Amino acid sequence: MKELIIKKCAKCGAVVHIMEDCNCPCGIQCCGDEMKTLVPNSVDASAEKHVPTYETKEGKIYVTVNHVMEEEHYIEWIAFAYKNKTVFKYLKPGKEAKAHCKYKPGMRVYAYCNKHGLWKTDVE
Repeated sequence: MKELIIKKCAKCGAVVHIMEDCNCPCGIQCCGDEMKTLVPNSVDASAEKHVPTYETKEGKIYVTVNHVMEEEHYIEWIAFAYKNKTVFKYLKPGKEAKAHCKYKPGMRVYAYCNKHGLWKTDVE
């Protein structure tokens, strides 16, 4: 399964989901600079507050991220990736960092923190 490709602009903070990455030397740019690819689980931050956890029940997967959901610091979205499909569930401050969708063995679940980047869990 292909890895989810998320890039972020170091200047303005724009975050984009890349369907197919370019192979040219210029890269994907924003604000005049090449956007940086976010590597899941690589930021020096508390993993237990960022890595998505899950439970499967009756053909669905329920994901929770043990994270604050404050206006200035929150999980912006949870993504479910399986083969060639990715489903994003967008979250808001003040709400719980939870989402669910149809369960597929072998899928990957991602969570994006607006301060600490991209986090991932492989589903069994």
